[in-house]
Amino acid sequence: MSEHANALPISKALPQQVAASAIDPALQPRLVVTDLDGSLLDHHTYDFAPAAPWLARLKKLGVPVIPVTSKTRAELIPLRESLGLTATPFVAENGAVIGLPPGWCHARLDRPGSARDGVVVKHTGVDVGFIRARLKIWRERLGLRFTRMGELNTPQIMELTGLDEARARAARQREGSEPLIWHDDEKALEAFRLALAGDGLELTQGGRFWHVMGRASDKGSAVEWLIKRFSALRGSPPISLGLGDGPNDITMLEAVDQAVVIKGCHGLEIAPRSAALYRTEATGPLGWAEGMAHWWGRDDRRLAAAPTCHAAVM
Repeated sequence: MSEHANALPISKALPQQVAASAIDPALQPRLVVTDLDGSLLDHHTYDFAPAAPWLARLKKLGVPVIPVTSKTRAELIPLRESLGLTATPFVAENGAVIGLPPGWCHARLDRPGSARDGVVVKHTGVDVGFIRARLKIWRERLGLRFTRMGELNTPQIMELTGLDEARARAARQREGSEPLIWHDDEKALEAFRLALAGDGLELTQGGRFWHVMGRASDKGSAVEWLIKRFSALRGSPPISLGLGDGPNDITMLEAVDQAVVIKGCHGLEIAPRSAALYRTEATGPLGWAEGMAHWWGRDDRRLAAAPTCHAAVM
């Protein structure tokens, strides 16, 4: 594990940014991508109070904080409001859905958003109907034992997740992925993974569920796309920081310049390939704040004096 802060490699910077970033990385724009459950939000209570001071500081500095989560778009509508992140994009369903607020849209590439708050929604994978149809076929053909979220009623989801009724209903509104509870053994899991690959689907593990989605619709692919969009809008690539606690966060943590693995409540191994990796001692939002302080706390004064992001991409 490396605990030294790495600036964005010069080779990634545009020519006009090279001299400034070589002198002081704080002069480069910055971007935060973060998992929610078990990271920014407490695994059990969904509270984010310990991270609130950092969220306020980043908002004041104009640093975008982008939720990258297994949650659905319907779940994110109220969450983005409570977190104060309505002006930033979001990634839902582990990368299957990307939402762009007006300030992140390209005049020629994006049609005006018809969703709430004018958000433009991009689907990166396949429709959930196709996924459910293939899951039915493979369960019968291979004799697999699992339960899809779509087969659970609202009270069952509430019991499994600790969500209230409204949020549990929102969790069932899937667009491009299907969570499931695995009841079979490891050998069956590998056979299942191979069968899904033949359909252009992949399997990833979250803190509570396994998730089936389209190939290349993972968190890392979505984050790479957003970093490119940010760079195009700003004319400069950002120093990117990612924070997560689950196996489904690995691709996201490998797509950023600096990574934080937040200590999880699940006991699963999280080992992203990153030269700039920090592992927290605390869990949930306390760990989130710890990770932020490790990488960027020492830069507080320089960040405050550096140019902030334009309003169009805040």
